[in-house]
Amino acid sequence: MEPGPGGHCAKMRLLSGILMSTLNHPARPSSPADDPTKPQAGNAAQDPDELEAALAEAAHSEFAAILTQFEQGQHKHVQGEPLDGSVVMVTDDFVYVDIGRKMDGVIEVFKFRDAAGKVAVQRGDKLTVTVSGRGPEGHYMLSLLRVEVPKDWSALETAFAEKRIIRGTVLELVKGGLRVDVGARAFMPASRSGARDIPEMERLVGQDIECRITKLNVEEEDLVVDRRSVLEERERESRERAFQDLREGQVVRGTVRNLMDFGAFVDIGGVDGLLHVADMSWQRIAKPADMVAIGDPVEVKILKIAPDTRKISLGMKQLQPEPFTVAAGRLNTGDRIRGKVVRVTDFGAFVEIEPGVEGLIHVTEMSWAKGKKKPSEIVKTGEMVEVQVLGVNTGTRRIALGLKQALGDPWEDVATRFPLESIVEGKVTTLAKFGAFVDLGNGLEGMVHIADIPAERRLNHPREAVTEGQTVRALVLEHDHERRRLKLGMKQLIPTSADEFIAEHQVGQTMTGRVVEVNGDRARVELAEGVTATCRGVKPARGAAESSAKPESADVGSLGALLAARWKSGGANADPNAGELREGQVRSFRITGMDAKTKRIDVELA
Repeated sequence: MEPGPGGHCAKMRLLSGILMSTLNHPARPSSPADDPTKPQAGNAAQDPDELEAALAEAAHSEFAAILTQFEQGQHKHVQGEPLDGSVVMVTDDFVYVDIGRKMDGVIEVFKFRDAAGKVAVQRGDKLTVTVSGRGPEGHYMLSLLRVEVPKDWSALETAFAEKRIIRGTVLELVKGGLRVDVGARAFMPASRSGARDIPEMERLVGQDIECRITKLNVEEEDLVVDRRSVLEERERESRERAFQDLREGQVVRGTVRNLMDFGAFVDIGGVDGLLHVADMSWQRIAKPADMVAIGDPVEVKILKIAPDTRKISLGMKQLQPEPFTVAAGRLNTGDRIRGKVVRVTDFGAFVEIEPGVEGLIHVTEMSWAKGKKKPSEIVKTGEMVEVQVLGVNTGTRRIALGLKQALGDPWEDVATRFPLESIVEGKVTTLAKFGAFVDLGNGLEGMVHIADIPAERRLNHPREAVTEGQTVRALVLEHDHERRRLKLGMKQLIPTSADEFIAEHQVGQTMTGRVVEVNGDRARVELAEGVTATCRGVKPARGAAESSAKPESADVGSLGALLAARWKSGGANADPNAGELREGQVRSFRITGMDAKTKRIDVELA
């Protein structure tokens, strides 16, 4: 293989400089007679073509002499003598080293690859090398000489005691490993060669390597060396150099080395950094494999370097404009937008309104209903919803959204949808000591007071008559706008004695009743069991408290008994003062009016 153009170009530049210098400043002729450019007396002027050829020949002669002198100067250095050099460039095939000469030297790059296949050298590294020859293009072929070669067993014992790194040459491939010359023949196990397979071990034959003595028995001339530990040590040194060169905020290129559930490990020049899944994209992604794959080249930004733990945090999304800043400039409070529910929690739901931009619908902004509901009962992940922007906080980088505001306030038309005295139906959602709450749908709620729940006896708690989840029918009694609640009544839908009486009788009809109370010019008259009427324009009776027509044996506590007693007496002993009424008196009354809605009955004396 031939190195790149670096050395060849340097040589060509040198030769071009010498040629131009020669052409611009030709050697001065020793005498006029020797100068071919000057006409001689008595001779005709030379032909221009002949003159140009003569100049070229003179320049070529002087150029050849200078080049020979330059080449001799370059070979003054003894081949095999150590030289200090500096790496100036690393390509896929060669490492270019500045050794202080006009041309760079080259070393094949595979000599620097570690056990993992990584090149353990970079620009600026210092190397000790020897010149092993010249290439076809004139470049210097170099060999590594970073450590000494022991000369005898005494030097080997010293290197073993001090755990010193020594240099050796791989001689051959043997069973179980390699034979290495380190001043004496040594064995290097295959597992400690740093090679991954047999073909890679074969390529080590003939190469100079660095190793460390792991076993030494001078008497038996048993010598074992280890190359792998040296490669690992060099790799650690290379990682340390690379780590020291890294800075927070720096943008670097790397290769994805491994994928985990929480992120990806990226090799950024011998050092691994963690690219967390949350820093891969402004959009929420489920797993790192959705963004990158092992072996992918990536460009990342160094977010944080922890010198103590030697951990490096990387980010990809930080190289892109942040969507929140762009969206915050467009959104205004009150805007209605559509988005996708991406996550549901106990306290609300997150909605993606733009790629990489999410807002939160708090559970209190999901429904107008006052009862506690879980967000998962209202929205589902993946569902498209229409929401209203309630606020944009650039400081905390949060967008507050409302679902119920986009649906509209149900109280705006409650009077139209649920007018007074209308009948509604719904499920009992909550039971309290004072009543039962009924869900009327669309965020509306009604409350049935315990006194308005029908029962045969007095209730101590609504649960004695109804249960949660039970569907009930009720009458709308009142609109409570302050509490955003409808007052309902259940017992109002059950027909009463008054309802039945009004349904069975007509205005103008005459019937018998008992006076139960006289108050001024008004009297309350009991017409049937549980049915009372109002009689106006009466005169309070003077004298006895009871009518003489009332038999002594009659049960005044029962209207039925009084009417029976009067029937037996035939009504012959009626009070002559017909316009006067007293409590307990049984008289004939005429119905003058009935109102089924208010259950009111008006009568007059017949």
